[in-house]
Amino acid sequence: MSTIAVTDANFEEEVLKSDKPVLVDFWADWCGPCKMIGPALEEISEELADQVTIAKMDIMANSDTPMQFGVKSIPYLVLFKNGEKVADKLGAAPKSALKGWIEGAIA
Repeated sequence: MSTIAVTDANFEEEVLKSDKPVLVDFWADWCGPCKMIGPALEEISEELADQVTIAKMDIMANSDTPMQFGVKSIPYLVLFKNGEKVADKLGAAPKSALKGWIEGAIA
């Protein structure tokens, strides 16, 4: 399963009510580092599909949710478990570092 797109309208259903952990990538089309980690997150979403859902939220098209979670800089990754924010990471990183962080956070 590849990454899913989430919006202000479906955030609660897709992220907060999910029965497995969800990593939300807050991003924007104009953000270079966001574009750099995009392919890595796609690969990780395939590799860890049974353990975590990876969702992407475009902050330019959706402003309510990023404001609610205090997004001030991107890329900003937030891991949710059982409807609660349990971990976050600001900035881009190589795929191996991102995957290691995600695996540690969902354990």
